Amino acid sequence: MRLRGVGAVALLVSAAVHLYLWFDGVRNQSVGPMFLINVVAGVVIAILLLRWEHWVPAFLTAGFGAATLGAFVIASTVGLLGVHTVWAGGSVWTAAIAEVVCIVVGGLLLLHGRSVAPQLTQPAKRHAA
Repeated sequence: MRLRGVGAVALLVSAAVHLYLWFDGVRNQSVGPMFLINVVAGVVIAILLLRWEHWVPAFLTAGFGAATLGAFVIASTVGLLGVHTVWAGGSVWTAAIAEVVCIVVGGLLLLHGRSVAPQLTQPAKRHAA
């Protein structure tokens, strides 16, 4: 459960940074709506990760981190929807670190889930009445 907590915090940190950047002027750019989607998705996935012990939230956590970090890499290299950015500033590095943590935590949870063998239940013994 501790690993899920770390993942949830990383999701919320990334979501908070994107909300901050949205209010800081990104809302007026072409990628503005994607930043709001990122905020909502980060919060929803964090809740799922804490409340639902299933492989889906782990997969979503890793995917969230990879997609968000990937979009930033694209925006900082070739540009994304006309937006070109750089790897500079505390918010950029905070979000990037949080997204790497999301990828690692999601991956570890997925690997851990595969290594746990399902428990085979023994049929209940009936007592003679």
